[in-house]
Amino acid sequence: MQPLHILLLILAYFGVLILISYITGKSANNNTFFKADNSSPWYLVAFGMIGASLSGVTFISVPGWVEGQQMSYMQMVIGYVLGYAVIGLVLLPLYYKLNLTSIYTYLEDRFGRYSYKTGASFFLLSRTVGAAFRLFLVANVLQLILFDAYGIPFWVTVTITILLIWLYTFKGGIKTIVWTDTLQTLFMLIAVGVCIVMIKDAMQIESLFSYISENKLSKMFFFDDPKAGNYFWNRFFSGAFIAIVMTGLDQDMMQKNLTCRNLKDAQKNMFWFTIVLVIVNFFFLALGVLLTDYATSNGIDAHKDNLFPSIAMSGELGIATSLFFLLGLIAAAYSSADSALTSLTTSFSIDILEIDKKEDGQEKEKIRKKIHVLFSFILIATILVFKYFIADASVIAKIFQFAGYTYGPLLGLYAFGLFTKLNVKDKLVPYICLLSPVLTYLISIYSKSELNFDFGFFVLILNGLITFLGLLAIKQTRNA
Repeated sequence: MQPLHILLLILAYFGVLILISYITGKSANNNTFFKADNSSPWYLVAFGMIGASLSGVTFISVPGWVEGQQMSYMQMVIGYVLGYAVIGLVLLPLYYKLNLTSIYTYLEDRFGRYSYKTGASFFLLSRTVGAAFRLFLVANVLQLILFDAYGIPFWVTVTITILLIWLYTFKGGIKTIVWTDTLQTLFMLIAVGVCIVMIKDAMQIESLFSYISENKLSKMFFFDDPKAGNYFWNRFFSGAFIAIVMTGLDQDMMQKNLTCRNLKDAQKNMFWFTIVLVIVNFFFLALGVLLTDYATSNGIDAHKDNLFPSIAMSGELGIATSLFFLLGLIAAAYSSADSALTSLTTSFSIDILEIDKKEDGQEKEKIRKKIHVLFSFILIATILVFKYFIADASVIAKIFQFAGYTYGPLLGLYAFGLFTKLNVKDKLVPYICLLSPVLTYLISIYSKSELNFDFGFFVLILNGLITFLGLLAIKQTRNA
């Protein structure tokens, strides 16, 4: 594709999003921005959450994992089913019962103000770093295939990117995102489907399912080595806990669920979302099998994260493949980023500034708009720090991975709150939550080097357990 074609595609894409924003943002207020007036159709929320769950990183990375890990990722996806069941049956009833805007308000009711602020702060840190990392990767791709051709520097690319997200979310907030995420999920799924069909035709495969099922890369289940990172039970329980924490305890993901009309609709949304997500992940992995075999048979030296972009943008599979790959990548990236910006605004406004306790409605709205702009600048600054000050891709990836460690304390806090009746010394909670990720990191490093045991994604459970034990150590009676 020529740079001009890519530019026109991006402009048309954002033109549609801004049109949706204009329609959904009419007469919007803070309740619209934060909770979509509790009027979102559950089926739109369910479908749109697919795109938010599968970011641009996933869109590129999951197919690239197949070469080295086969289809072992499905073990984690199966674990997601258990995690989403816990969300639907335990967490959603709690959130709707308490009528929450920010899910971290629960921590104040259960433990106290320090626990509440700690939980919200860990989310803000995790989501800021995570969203910046995902946008950094996509901005790099856009810089390479488009903006370099026009001599536009990277910082301008990033600023334009965030400005466009701000432009279609600043008024309608989560109400707009429910609709834009639905459209973006559709684009992403079409992109995967087109790429699968094009590769199938290019390789002259008669039966796609037979080809995948008989392929040596299609092995899903690994029970041989309990110490290996791809061991079934390791991946399964990691998937379950990742779903609970990174969806059920994440303001970004749960804010969409809390826009449904009632608990029953939210639970229907979670049920159908789970089924579709499993199917979609299977097709991503099937695409990975096809891409790996196609690269091997055509002498293409591309691996991991470079595999999908290299083949899709090469032009060998036709202009449609390149066009839909780019459209799918943009959709996957922005469906994650727009909801991240909105949820960061929501959490900081409600949890840190507590604007819901103010009486003046106009003042609340002014503060929310300022926070929305503030986090736009924070995302821009974080991405530019990645690009110009750190620059080392492996270091940035480690920062992103360590941000994942910060969900462990949330897991420990909610598990302690839900499954015990004990109270804690609230002022000590921040210290426990800061110490837990550090201990988890040290234990995982020691385990891998000295015991040859790879915790893999299991570090989340270890992190939550350490936090839980730390809270147990600072327990107190309610009358104390």
